[in-house]
Amino acid sequence: MSSQLFKSEKLIIYTDGGARGNPGPAAIGVVVGSKHYGGYIGETTNNVAEYKAIIFALKKVKQLIGKIKAKTTEIEIRADSELVVRQLNGRYKILDKGLQFLFVEIWNLRLDFKKIDFVHIPREKNKLADKLVNQALDSQ
Repeated sequence: MSSQLFKSEKLIIYTDGGARGNPGPAAIGVVVGSKHYGGYIGETTNNVAEYKAIIFALKKVKQLIGKIKAKTTEIEIRADSELVVRQLNGRYKILDKGLQFLFVEIWNLRLDFKKIDFVHIPREKNKLADKLVNQALDSQ
């Protein structure tokens, strides 16, 4: 993996998920350094898409840097979904059973890394990930 992903000690990842209609056709967008990923994920809700974007991001980073490097890497996930970030930080309960399963998957993926922080950012600071979501939806 290129060392350009690691300009600092912490790897910053931007994620977004969205559905047109809620539920409706949905997609994810992920920005890891100079790498951009977007993809259609089928019919689901906005919140499920947000969770799936984070799951994709964590799996992709582990694949890119390898299992050993992951153990020493700090990750900062930046997302514009206040609900999802607060749930992942333990500030909100997760009442939706479908989201509970996704939360557990993320919780288990956390163990692959040294540390993961989930940070809420304003939508305007997440434009590239949002653009990837919309491109994936438009291509359907």
